[in-house]
Amino acid sequence: MTRTKRPANARTGPARCGLAAVCLCALTLWLGGLPAQAQSPSSPVPPATATGSLQVLHWWTSASERQAINVVVNQLAKQDIQWRDVAIPGGAGMGAAKVLKSMVLANRAPEVTQLNGVVFGEWADLGLLLELDNVAVQGNWEKQMFPTVWSLLNNHGHVVAAPLGIHRINSLYYNVAVFKRYNLSPPKTWDEFDQIVKKLQGSGVVPLAQSAEAWQLATLFENLALAESGPAYYRKLFVEMSPAAYLDARMLHILKRLRALAGAMAQPVRERPWTEVARSMVSGEAAMLIMGDWAKGELNAWGMEVDQQFGCAPAPGTGEYHLYSTDTLAMFAGNYAHQPMQETLARLTMSPAVQSEYNRIKGSIPVLRAADPHMDRCARDSWRTFSKGPMWQAPSLVHRMATDDTTKDAIVAEVQRFFMDRSISEEQAQKRLATIARTLSRNRND
Repeated sequence: MTRTKRPANARTGPARCGLAAVCLCALTLWLGGLPAQAQSPSSPVPPATATGSLQVLHWWTSASERQAINVVVNQLAKQDIQWRDVAIPGGAGMGAAKVLKSMVLANRAPEVTQLNGVVFGEWADLGLLLELDNVAVQGNWEKQMFPTVWSLLNNHGHVVAAPLGIHRINSLYYNVAVFKRYNLSPPKTWDEFDQIVKKLQGSGVVPLAQSAEAWQLATLFENLALAESGPAYYRKLFVEMSPAAYLDARMLHILKRLRALAGAMAQPVRERPWTEVARSMVSGEAAMLIMGDWAKGELNAWGMEVDQQFGCAPAPGTGEYHLYSTDTLAMFAGNYAHQPMQETLARLTMSPAVQSEYNRIKGSIPVLRAADPHMDRCARDSWRTFSKGPMWQAPSLVHRMATDDTTKDAIVAEVQRFFMDRSISEEQAQKRLATIARTLSRNRND
């Protein structure tokens, strides 16, 4: 099937153009307050007219992330296409999102960018993203990949991104030597977790490795929300933004649990990169870590092996569920000069060989419905759980799967404020979150 190329603004009628103008004006004001280093990439940006190359903006900067993305880089090189790197450090892509907006505002958007979750629709609705419909049809993507991923990539009937893998956020990692020394078993419930904390008291081992970075605290928070009452309640909180759900007694219990977990952490809880937090667990300084399965990829990159130096299990109370995020690449349309190379990259991402190797290194699982025989024990459990379908899946708030950036940022900031400021009571934090939900849900409907 051959489709006619459409101008980049073909989908933007008067309302769309108005939205674009508002967005760009807001960006101009917002970017003016950014530090200088956040307004431009950390490395020189080659001219967008370079032939045989694609400029790619992303935040895959740790050892395992670089190794994983090199799988794609090397395959692209075999097609005589150079990957021109614009890598922006920062957990959860906070810095990269700011740099991307500044580049688009300056009319030098990268040909390819790492994007996560619902923000696809925001960029696509502005008429900026290349539609990959032909590639998807030729590769039979809809039949090949999980329905949840397929739905995520679609915007008003058009495929606007290429998938790389699926991460499980509700993952618990533990130091095998510490667990053997104190005769511990991976906790399946939060009560069992509390028992481990008690056993480790006075041992010199910190029960739970944790950073005070906003996104890492919010990751713990969303794990607690999923454990509290499953995906249905979780979606009411973070997808539907129901004020009633935030005022429910279950939210008060989640906040109390979150605050109580501070007693299982090294004091004071400092802001540290997730890689440093992972290293504290595998070194034996801490016993456990709750983090997305990119942590497993990083531990592997450091020469550690599952069930030898570290073990894996679902986070307490979430064994039946999959709290997910995806790795995806979106292409900016521009003048369509790079479309053949962009489509080549999109095809490569769905190659079974690339899917297998990339996700083995990254710690995630392929987006393909067919099971990869090379998955380790942790990945097989992740794949089996995700395969159960949407009723068992929960889209990550922190990683943009559940809602837009404005809503996500407001909740994440409030969670960090509550956790770090002991003068804020659980009841006050609950009311603040309900107010955020009420305000933002009202804005959605206006």
